[in-house]
Amino acid sequence: MNPLVRWVRAEWGLLYVTVRAALVERHWRAIAMTLGAVCLTAAFQFVQNQSWGYQFVQDVGAVRAQDPLWLSLLRTPLSLFVPALDLPVWGALVQILLVFGIAEICLGWWRTLALAYVATLAGTLYARVGISLGPGNPLGLPASDAQIVDTGPSAAVVALAVFVAYRYRAYVTAGLVVASMVIEVAVKENLAGKEHLAAIAAVLVVCAVAAPRHRPPGRERTGSGSGLPPIQS
Repeated sequence: MNPLVRWVRAEWGLLYVTVRAALVERHWRAIAMTLGAVCLTAAFQFVQNQSWGYQFVQDVGAVRAQDPLWLSLLRTPLSLFVPALDLPVWGALVQILLVFGIAEICLGWWRTLALAYVATLAGTLYARVGISLGPGNPLGLPASDAQIVDTGPSAAVVALAVFVAYRYRAYVTAGLVVASMVIEVAVKENLAGKEHLAAIAAVLVVCAVAAPRHRPPGRERTGSGSGLPPIQS
């Protein structure tokens, strides 16, 4: 077998078989939560670009470090689905569809949402800590970042990608995602990049805690037609 093909099967084979089996068996129902998330994100994008809807979206889903903590915590669940105004929304929608969809099939819808929330919350809390540390600290942020809206769905997307790749032994993929976020911060240090790293740090802690209780499916079963990991709903 071609070494590249062998590597692709070893890296993504089990993940591919799991996702394909779910989609063949349940079709769109396998990613019902994800489709809802895509629709909600698209709706927020439409509303926040209207003169009558911008402030509403800010009030329910825009999180800034300058806001009271209790208010940020209330807004954080919906902030998952508020796309950045300065980025093309189709990019966010595609990311949610692919990453949330794969995670929903592999983890179940409520675990996917819980992990996405943990990642987003980690970024939200980090912003406050970073600003308190100040720009002189390697982990710090300038005070002006307190006025910037948090990352929206991107931190959750990054965290879910790392978690699913790690759980399904796609270690190279997980490493590439982490490395790309580190490079992003090194090239252009900003709040979003550091919040992505905070989200990754949080999900790595979850991986470490979950590892003793979870035995990843063996590679030797990939593509064998049996022994697939259970698909949770």
